[in-house]
Formats: sequence, structure tokens, C-alpha cells
Amino acid sequence: MKYLQWDETLFRNESVFDPDYLPDVLLHRDKQLTALAANLRPALRNSTPIHTLLFGPPATGKTSAMRTILNEISDYAYTAYIRCPLARSAYKVMARIFERVCRQQPPQTGISITRLYDSICQKLADNDKVLIVALDDFNFLDDDAANDVLYTLLKAHEEYAVKIGIVAATTERVMLDMKTGAIFHPDEIYFPLYDEDEIRSILRQRVKLGFYRDAMTDEAFDRIVELTAKACDLRFGIYLLRMAGIEAERRASRKVEVEDVERVYEGGAKVFLAKSISALNSDERETLKIIYSIKGDVNSGDVYKILKAEVNMSYTRFYEIINKLERFRLIDVVMGRKGRGRTRYKSRSIAAML
Repeated sequence: MKYLQWDETLFRNESVFDPDYLPDVLLHRDKQLTALAANLRPALRNSTPIHTLLFGPPATGKTSAMRTILNEISDYAYTAYIRCPLARSAYKVMARIFERVCRQQPPQTGISITRLYDSICQKLADNDKVLIVALDDFNFLDDDAANDVLYTLLKAHEEYAVKIGIVAATTERVMLDMKTGAIFHPDEIYFPLYDEDEIRSILRQRVKLGFYRDAMTDEAFDRIVELTAKACDLRFGIYLLRMAGIEAERRASRKVEVEDVERVYEGGAKVFLAKSISALNSDERETLKIIYSIKGDVNSGDVYKILKAEVNMSYTRFYEIINKLERFRLIDVVMGRKGRGRTRYKSRSIAAML
């Protein structure tokens, strides 16, 4: 029979395609996992871990690596995993840590951040246990919050003689004030983009875990790999796998075909593009808008002149924004020549996703 019955499905385990799914084996990140594990291993001996910064473009395995090692160490130390986009203030971060360490919700009103901090440190001291604080998407914290959180946690050993290790994952450098920067010297672990072969093996792993055998044609899978490599975003490929499967089921088909992939591709690309742009601040969105409004060659000098006339911005900050837009794959940066010197040209890569 060619078509699915009403109670049949192509999915063995659809949760494999959820954004929060953590595979048992994290492919192509052995080097990073080993380095992070080594930095946190002192916690197994009840010693202070090495503070660590996980740095790299989006969708390169930073969160998965962080969660994998935290799961392994959670029997030996307190762990507090915090998504910074959902807790952008110092109070919210400290409240999440309080929940994990004290095993209770903080009072809704009437308690200060200082009291939360005191309660956390007292609990650590009473139990003589190490705390590892994992700050995911650390760059989403407000500047004041980032400095307050780091400085407070790093000074805890002086006030309470407790041991706290910090792991922060970020796609961009976070500007710390002099007071915090003087005491926060993390070991950096870099997460590069996955190449096409790595994308293929990771997506193949998800297909085997998430679909029944032979539920996806080779042609459909190859097309998803191609589109994912083009977008340089593994999350996009996992999204396409799931949506193509749903589309095939909508047709009551027993296999995911190329036509299912093509049907969900355009809409999916726009969704992921919108998510990427929503993660930018106003200056970053304005820079992107200017780049795409210029016809013909786009060089950094022209963009900066227009931007400086509209927003009072230093060239250093402009350079940081350009690098972030490239990391988010919203632009492509190449070096070219103009006159006597070299200049950076921005080619439009958003169109590659559409």
C-alpha cells in the first residue's frame, strides 16, 4: 500500500527534532567536550573549576556541549543552567541559581538580590559543595547585569569561602567593566561551523533516531543536507527534517520525498531569517538595513559613513557589528581592493536562504 493509514506515522521519535533535544552522542565535538570536561573536573574533587567561555557562531554545539558535561557532573556538584535571553537581569539570574541550589522558588516579592545571594552561598557552605553556573547565550544579558552577575559570583569565595565555577556560552565578545574584567579570565573553547560532511553525519544520526527505516528517500535527505550547508545552520536542517516528515504525512505518503522538502523550504528559511534578525539590537538592524539598501558593491567605508550620519557610533563598534552579522550568516565579508588600499566588501548572503 502506497499511502499511510490514518493511525500510521513516519516518526519513530519526533522529539529527536525538538530544539532542546540532547543526543546521547554529540558528534564532531570531541575536542571541545574534552576541554570543557577537563576544566570542570576539579569539581569532582570538591575544588573550584576553571572558568570557561564557549565561543563561536550560532548552531555550533555550544549549548549541547555545555548540557552534556553538566549532566555528567550534576551528581557531584550543584549545577545551575540559565538561558540568558529569558533572564536578562542580575536578579533573574540570581533567582534561577537560588532555585537550583536551595530547591525552592524565591518569594515573589520582598526579597533582595543580596538576600538571594546570601542564601545561595550559605547553602553551599553548609553542604560543602561546588556550584557550577552555566550562562547560555551570555551576550543577551544587559551589560550591567553581566558585570554584576560575574563580579558577585567571582567574589563569593572571599566572603563565604565557597567554590563557584562559571561556564558562559556566547556568539560575540561581551564588554566587561574594568572591575569585572580584572578578575574574570576564562579559558576559551572555540566552536567552529560544521562543514558539509559533519552536517551530513549529524542529520543522518537524527534521521536514524527520529524516523522509521526507509521513511526518507536519499534524494530528500541529500537536498536537506545541501540546503543546510548553504544556510550554515544545523538547526535549519533539523527543522527541515521534521517539517518535511510532517508534510509527507499530510500527503499520506510512506516516504519523505524531495517535493516535501521543497514545499517546506521557503517558508522555513523565512522563519529562521526572522529569528536571526530578531536577535539583533537596533544598531545592528540599522547596519544590516543600510548594507542591503546600497546598490552595487558594498564596502565598509560607505556603510560606516551612512551609519555615522544616522547613529553616533565609533568605528570599533561598527567593526564588531559587521563581524556579528557575518557570524549570524546575514552577510558575507570578503577582502577586495579599492584604489591603493584594501577594503572589506559585504556581499548579500540573506538571499542564499530564500
